[in-house]
Amino acid sequence: MSHIALAASDAEIDRCFPVILELRPHLVQTEFVQQVRRQQQHGYQLVYLESNGSIKAVAGFRLLECLAAGKFLYVDDLVVRSSDRSHGYGEALFQWLIDYAKAHHCEQLSLDSGVQRFAAHRFYLRQRMEITSHHFALKL
Repeated sequence: MSHIALAASDAEIDRCFPVILELRPHLVQTEFVQQVRRQQQHGYQLVYLESNGSIKAVAGFRLLECLAAGKFLYVDDLVVRSSDRSHGYGEALFQWLIDYAKAHHCEQLSLDSGVQRFAAHRFYLRQRMEITSHHFALKL
């Protein structure tokens, strides 16, 4: 039996680290809880799917509003532990994000995905997402 919950305590946030590390290998565990807490001051939330006492999937997201899209849920991070992929955990967590966005009167859910992440792109397309723009960045 699996359940999905927002990570509220420092211990819950810390338990998410091994999964999020698969997506964000530059992160440092001793700094992770503090970083999430800083980001929470700007609306970031961390949600996890747990099954049989183990965290299988994690997502970081924010509720935002802009002129172009209105109110929307932006997914910063979405990852399923590599050893637990293809078991429906990603779909369950993605559906939770959709339901959360709808409950908070969002007009859409959006995310950016690295151009090299082909498996993730297949997943997003299966979830009925559309490729609506190109993201540009300039390192400073």
